[in-house]
Amino acid sequence: MLAQSFEEFVNSLQLDNLDDINTKFRTITKRLNMSYYDGSTSEEEHGYKVGSLGRQTAIRGISDMDMLFVLPKSKYTQYNNYEGNGQSALLQEVKNELRKRYSNEKIIVRGDGQVVVITFSNYEVEVCPAFENKDGSYTYPDSNHGGTWKRTDPMVEIGESEYMIDHTNSHFKYVCQMVRAWKNNIGFKMGGLLVDTLVHKFFTKNPDYVTATFEDYLFLFRDLFSYLKGQNKEQKYWRALGSRQHVYDKGKAFINKAEKVYNKIKDLTEESEDLYEKLQEIFGITFPVPETVQKAELSSFAYRSASALATTEQYIEHMFPVDIKYSLKIECEVSAKGFREGLLRVFIRNKKPLLLARKLRFYIEENEFKEKHKDMPIPVPFDIYWKVRNRGQEAIKRNCIRGQIKEGTSQIEESTDFMGGHFVECYIISNGVCVARDRINVPIFETPFHMKVKS
Repeated sequence: MLAQSFEEFVNSLQLDNLDDINTKFRTITKRLNMSYYDGSTSEEEHGYKVGSLGRQTAIRGISDMDMLFVLPKSKYTQYNNYEGNGQSALLQEVKNELRKRYSNEKIIVRGDGQVVVITFSNYEVEVCPAFENKDGSYTYPDSNHGGTWKRTDPMVEIGESEYMIDHTNSHFKYVCQMVRAWKNNIGFKMGGLLVDTLVHKFFTKNPDYVTATFEDYLFLFRDLFSYLKGQNKEQKYWRALGSRQHVYDKGKAFINKAEKVYNKIKDLTEESEDLYEKLQEIFGITFPVPETVQKAELSSFAYRSASALATTEQYIEHMFPVDIKYSLKIECEVSAKGFREGLLRVFIRNKKPLLLARKLRFYIEENEFKEKHKDMPIPVPFDIYWKVRNRGQEAIKRNCIRGQIKEGTSQIEESTDFMGGHFVECYIISNGVCVARDRINVPIFETPFHMKVKS
């Protein structure tokens, strides 16, 4: 039964827009071949899907496609000898060539100055112009700091991923995809290459799991999260699978997040009463719960009452594709009678109780998406959504579970009223995709507490 749930969940993670992505890829490749290879109309030559799509570890909701287009050597000579920032000039030329095909889409050189970005509905294509080296690696432009050339070796990474997928009967791919689902559900930034690299290292260090099946997944993920939480926070980089290029993770948020998950999963068995509840907390609300388990839960009066009211709750996964690429942090200011008492996270850390008649102002403290795009030549719009969820017997009794997701501004105001393990979530939506999310728990079990939106 559990194995079937894991298998169904993995199936639900597979890409549902691959045909559209492939069409865009072929069209872009054809346009650039026409521009750089004597009018060639080939839809395949010189173009390569790289990144998680190339490594076959992408999941449904992916918001970007990474591709390389290999330019003639003459272009390298031209822009290497360019007076000024040749790398920037090369990117601008490729952008102008793409405009001949995509005149209505937004086409920019991204803020990191390494790719040309074409924005479509729900996802972007990041085109990296490159030059092939004798060893099979590629040289690509970086327009920052006056312009430099950099090296990348994605084909070796793709080859190693393909080998591991075959070697593990596709379970390397599935585990990489489920780690992405965990990252998207919890809401923290972790690069796809780092995900695949660490999962690769895990399988290498634990060869018994090479022959794993879905029957083994509960124990596999227990050991995987144990491995992830054990990573060195002082480590500057990891060596990528295949290429061994440096893979960085500045914040290393995944280490603490993995420790929390490990503590949830370490004692679980298939007989645990809260098994599926915990797995949904880890991997998201779409993790399948068997019908027999649902029927058993429905036998509880409390569960029936909660289920009847929980129809008010909405889930961001049902409203937008989720692909977390940026960090987001929300905070809450607690005040009484106009005087500031402190921050909610500090209250919780110090086990200081919230009292009645307190005002709570939830606000965005850090929004990496906004910071990353503030200097772009064309403003990148985004929307902010909030969710306030009340939990506990008092919320059920008062028919006040709430949980609707509503568009808002950078802050909302709430007030205390009754007990429960409540929470507030915030989401950043860009181009129809949830690219950042954060949650702040309000675990009040001894102090009456409830949240009412003021504005």
